[in-house]
Amino acid sequence: MQSLDSHILQFVPTGATILRVAPVALLYGATMGALVGWLRIQRGIRTPYTRKVFHFSIFTGASVVQIVWGLTGVVVYGVAVSLIVLFAVWRGNGFPFYEALARATDEPHRRRFILIPLLTTAIGGGIGNLLFAQYAFIGYLVAGWGDAVGEPVGTRWGRHRFRVPSLYGVRSTRSLEGSSAVFAVGTAAAFIGCLAAGFDPTSATRMAVAAGLAGAAVEAFSPHGLDNLTVQIAATALAALAA
Repeated sequence: MQSLDSHILQFVPTGATILRVAPVALLYGATMGALVGWLRIQRGIRTPYTRKVFHFSIFTGASVVQIVWGLTGVVVYGVAVSLIVLFAVWRGNGFPFYEALARATDEPHRRRFILIPLLTTAIGGGIGNLLFAQYAFIGYLVAGWGDAVGEPVGTRWGRHRFRVPSLYGVRSTRSLEGSSAVFAVGTAAAFIGCLAAGFDPTSATRMAVAAGLAGAAVEAFSPHGLDNLTVQIAATALAALAA
């Protein structure tokens, strides 16, 4: 059994990894932040869509970094992106990137519903890597692609809605249509990711379906603000069991 020190050390990047990944992550994160801010303020795109564009891009980037640079690369990437998000939260109301992330429906807790998902994303990725390191990128993809599509689909086409628990009493609903989108897109994303990581098509299909089902089921009933944590862990665990 690995010691606590060895578990901690696997998350510590080398100087070389920091120099390779940090500039790319900062540039990418800032570019995506500027893009969604422009979409929100200049183009008038609603926050449920701009928030998920950023969500999709950041989780996809994490998957690529994990495959190319491994866990320590993702740690550097996550810190860089978190700093950019925290800067937007610090700037607050009126700042384009903040307005692209902060839902009006989360009032009066708009900041909290940026910070809580940021924290739960990091925790979910950390647990996935501790328990199922080889498959953690699958959790990123199901959470990043499936969940990113589920909310806009539910907002636009959701007809069969149901309440879900929420922090701070903010009213939150999900829909069967949105959950179906989480499954379909999450499965497709996991399949593409598994092929890119070198799994054969049969294994990739089996893992992707298991991850998509797990992600959709958990996302449907996770408390508002916590699904970045629960979807990542569930999708990663089921993919590992199906491998």
